[in-house]
Amino acid sequence: MIKPVIVIVGPTASGKTGAAIALAEEIGGEIICADSRTIYRGMDVGTAKPSMEERKNIVHFGLDLVDPDERFTVYDWKKYAEQKIYEIRKRGKFPIIVGGTGLYIDALIYDYQFDQGRKSEKLDRKEVGEGFWVYGVQWTNEEIRERIKLREQQMFENEELVLETVALAKRFDWGLQSMRSNIYQFVWRMLNKEITKDEAIALGVYDDYHLAKRQMTWFKRNKQIRWCRLKDLIAEIIKDVKSLE
Repeated sequence: MIKPVIVIVGPTASGKTGAAIALAEEIGGEIICADSRTIYRGMDVGTAKPSMEERKNIVHFGLDLVDPDERFTVYDWKKYAEQKIYEIRKRGKFPIIVGGTGLYIDALIYDYQFDQGRKSEKLDRKEVGEGFWVYGVQWTNEEIRERIKLREQQMFENEELVLETVALAKRFDWGLQSMRSNIYQFVWRMLNKEITKDEAIALGVYDDYHLAKRQMTWFKRNKQIRWCRLKDLIAEIIKDVKSLE
């Protein structure tokens, strides 16, 4: 039996990464991250990348693929993910895709076709492909705002965040989209005394909350996603997996 690809989506700070790790431990899975921020090397704390401790027992793919100044397209990610799905299945494991980058997810589950690396609209599938089970982590807007606020505060208490920011600033230009689309820009302004720590945290919360709203707008278009509260998600997926037995 070919194992289904389990896909877990949701906004930033929704707890989907932790859920994917717990699920992988329960059912024997390996994780492919679908996040356009965590593909970059040297961006760990500031992108909420799974820690080395979290990755110790569960294989993770899709992290640290390129440097912040390197090009990595949706086409590149889709090819990479498809290869990893094949390899994971060959090992008898469940592929688990987890992330909040909607374009990555859609390219895979709808099998976007590309011509010389550019997306071809003509050949897009209208339904989620056979073998993909897609679940979403559900929170209210206020709940996700509070989760983001807590995460930003925790990030700024981590000394590694400052060290990462300084290391990145020495090597890469702040004009890069990869450098501007995350919390590092606010840490750098704080270090240069342009803003206070509280202001940097507030800007990070504002930025990530609006990212979360955009992510949810994207995912809500897909009527085939099964939405679950975080506390119920793993049990729901395990129930579906057991139905295969």
